[in-house]
Amino acid sequence: MSMDSHKRDFSANARLPGIFALAACIGVVSTFAAFVLLNLIRLFTNLFFFGTLSFVERSPATNTLGLWVIGVPVLGGLIVGLMARYGSEKIRGHGIPEAIEAILFGKSKMSPKVAVLKPLSSGIVIGSGGPFGAEGPIIMTGGALGSLIAQCVKVTSVERKTLLVAGAAAGMTAVFGTPVAAVLLAVELLLFEWRPRSFLPVAVACAVAGFARALFFGTGPLFPLQTAAPDGWSLLSCVIAGLLSGALASGLSAAMYKTEDLFGKLPVHWMWWPALGGVVVGIGGWLEPRALGVGYDVIGDLLHQHIALQIALLLLAVKAVMWVVALGSGTSGGVLAPLLMLGAGLGTVLAHILPGSQPALWPLVCMAATLGATLGAPLTAIVFAFGLTHDSNALLPLLTATLVAHGFSTVLMRRSIMTEKIARRGYHIYREYGVDPLERHYVDEVMTATVESVDADMTVGETLQQFFGANQVRRAYPVVRDGMVIGMVDRALLERFCAEGPELGRAMSLAHVFRQQAPAFALPSETCRLVATRLAVHGLERLPVVADRKTMRLVGIVSRSDLIKPSLNHFEEEHKKERFRRLAPAPGKRRFSPVRKTS
Repeated sequence: MSMDSHKRDFSANARLPGIFALAACIGVVSTFAAFVLLNLIRLFTNLFFFGTLSFVERSPATNTLGLWVIGVPVLGGLIVGLMARYGSEKIRGHGIPEAIEAILFGKSKMSPKVAVLKPLSSGIVIGSGGPFGAEGPIIMTGGALGSLIAQCVKVTSVERKTLLVAGAAAGMTAVFGTPVAAVLLAVELLLFEWRPRSFLPVAVACAVAGFARALFFGTGPLFPLQTAAPDGWSLLSCVIAGLLSGALASGLSAAMYKTEDLFGKLPVHWMWWPALGGVVVGIGGWLEPRALGVGYDVIGDLLHQHIALQIALLLLAVKAVMWVVALGSGTSGGVLAPLLMLGAGLGTVLAHILPGSQPALWPLVCMAATLGATLGAPLTAIVFAFGLTHDSNALLPLLTATLVAHGFSTVLMRRSIMTEKIARRGYHIYREYGVDPLERHYVDEVMTATVESVDADMTVGETLQQFFGANQVRRAYPVVRDGMVIGMVDRALLERFCAEGPELGRAMSLAHVFRQQAPAFALPSETCRLVATRLAVHGLERLPVVADRKTMRLVGIVSRSDLIKPSLNHFEEEHKKERFRRLAPAPGKRRFSPVRKTS
């Protein structure tokens, strides 16, 4: 067997099958939760706008309430404010930041109240005309269900996080029928790692939810669309659309949090804020009824260019104001559907002025670009737009415009709409992640192989005199008995035994010192990250490295200073500038030999 046989592309995990089974169950549960949530929205829409108890899907835009429509979102906001005040404050907001906060700072623990109150409150808000989608609430609800199931079994915090995210992503899959985009959303926004131990269970949950969705919602894309292949002018148009979508995303995020700040200055309890925001929503719904509610039908009309330019402009303005104010008021609702509508509205406007022969393409492209820039999740937005429409011809324009918009927003904004709320609570989230240098290297690469050991039969006094006297060379030494490591000895440990009884302590053998102490050790096949964690947990400076757990044969020693070596290499890769060759000189000029220049 090769000496490097312990080195793998991915870490092994024997618990994955059990986590898979739990994730599959969570996928089914989250799909059912999505079915319940969408029916709650239909129920409350019929109740608030049409006065009937029905689950039939009806748009609030067809109501005949006249001016009374202004009071409907106010009533819904008032109910939700009371639910948040006396039920759970966690139901406020659009769900994804709350899920991120629970993952990173709450050990992925969510309460049963959230699992019940979040879909109920969102159904009331959206059913009373709130300009939101069902995706944020179902992400929070699915996450809560995943967390609750995980809390009923014996799992680690990392595994509980995986199951929470599995529920959230499965819920999104059930609502939109976009399992691949849901997996990418988990990677870009929720998992904060790219490992098989987390990625695979989430993918299993999304796959199960994708199949289960057919039982509740049927099959096929939500907004089927087919555009022609883009022409040569489309590249310039994609850049323009991406820049404007990035500007729209940045403006919406800034406006939302500025509105939240204004609500925070009001001399009333936050319980009343959703009702006050409902006044603006109601006025907007009276001016443009199609801006009320989820608006999936409006998104479809925008994508298929069934809405005139003037109406699209009015719809874009009204929806933006309603959404910003409602979300800033702290009510319950999602962000994906409103962003899809706003982006599609921008694309409808740009379709009349962008060069190229594809006016039908730009509502879809701007929809994805706005979503990706706002969430800070470009890959999710690209695949999400494709999953909603199944328009393969749009993939290249989607890729170009969305990445331009994402680049624009990352330069302009310090944080996304997802992380700003968490930052305001005192938590900073750094969303870039890569392979930890300590994960890439193993103990046998950094350890000191030539080690001087101490025989276990030596006394404390002899050890102090011989190894820790005036000519001391090392801070600590492994203690070996019959070829087996039994511990690490340093000056502080020996002096502590001497202090308990000078004569008795100095005469005590090292074997007696370590008689009841299981030695901490490292294996050559372990990663530097694992050993660094072990040092931190035990409060140690160094560990003996043994060949295997059975023989405990000493093969080296690894210290905290050794673990710095991979980080030093990483620093040089990041910051050391090098040039290996010069450009070819002009004819007739002296040629230079290849050089290597560093700084």
